[in-house]
Amino acid sequence: MINGVPVFDVHSHLSMPSFTAGHLAAMMGVNSPLPNPLEKGMSSGLVGGRLMYADAQRSMPPQRQAELDLFAAEVDYHVDYIDQRSIDVQIVGPRPYVIGGWIEPHLLGAWSEYVNDLIALQCSLYATRFFGAAQLPMNAVAADTQHVLAELNRCILELGFVAAYAAPDPSGKKLTPGMQEAYWHPLYERCEQLAVPLIVHGTTSFDQRFRGIPFNYQMSFAIEQYVAHQCLRWSDVFDRYPQLKVIICHCGSVLDRFLPYDTVHIPQRNLRDNLFFDSCAYDNVFLEAAIKQRGVDQVCFGSEAPGSGSCVRREGPGTTADDLVPVINGFDFLTEADKAQIFNGNFAKIFPNVVASVRPSA
Repeated sequence: MINGVPVFDVHSHLSMPSFTAGHLAAMMGVNSPLPNPLEKGMSSGLVGGRLMYADAQRSMPPQRQAELDLFAAEVDYHVDYIDQRSIDVQIVGPRPYVIGGWIEPHLLGAWSEYVNDLIALQCSLYATRFFGAAQLPMNAVAADTQHVLAELNRCILELGFVAAYAAPDPSGKKLTPGMQEAYWHPLYERCEQLAVPLIVHGTTSFDQRFRGIPFNYQMSFAIEQYVAHQCLRWSDVFDRYPQLKVIICHCGSVLDRFLPYDTVHIPQRNLRDNLFFDSCAYDNVFLEAAIKQRGVDQVCFGSEAPGSGSCVRREGPGTTADDLVPVINGFDFLTEADKAQIFNGNFAKIFPNVVASVRPSA
């Protein structure tokens, strides 16, 4: 909370325990969708919190109990981390670089189900702090997105998730149509019906040019989020689906270099009720420019804390880059009303059900 205003963060990822990588590696190794290590129905039964979590553990083998204890400790750390950064609520989604659109299509369903059950577990442990965003089993070369709707429905209608992640290039091989194409229409239609926002985030890339760049999945994040932004702005997507809401991560990744009234290069459309951007950028100059260019009405607070913003700021009192609440609060070009809009107001437009559910304790 800052200045009496609760801080709602649209950009966070699963506190993914190390043992999950082993499950993915095992499925890839045997080339078969292995059974979900979490007992069927366990995640949806944990809405009561830790007591039910402990009850569920008792029926599990000791190794599985130890793994879940490790996971719970990581979630506890996550909560302490955001407490220190004045963040009240986070939307928790999958870790983008292991969404897995590059694995064999017949494995995608089992992998996404497992990840979503883990997200549900994390949300259940802190039911007023975390709200889930679904990983979709996106097949990059399918005819359309009809194949992801069963898992979307399960996450929203059974697990209580409030959003879904959309990967513009899930395979990392540039095989998927742009986000303005008919491939995406089944997903857009169902999200509009369910009033479920889409969070656009890149995944990984197999571009050979990136091999010498450490953590080069970040290149894919920037490129794919920018391409998605352009495809959506220049398309009729929001004419077709006027109630659809889309959040593009990392401020949209790339800023416009043209004058805002340049009708040749900048679409002159008002999308402030449909298209939003998070504030997850750690360089103050870039973040300031992004807020000014996107406009306060289209920027939601996002930090990815804890995540890739662990670098300690030299210019601050030893805080990490993802400690963004004081950064935005310190921007003198923003009014107090502007700051409240970024920290809370725009989130409330996109996720009114989340704000209503936590308001008594906020």
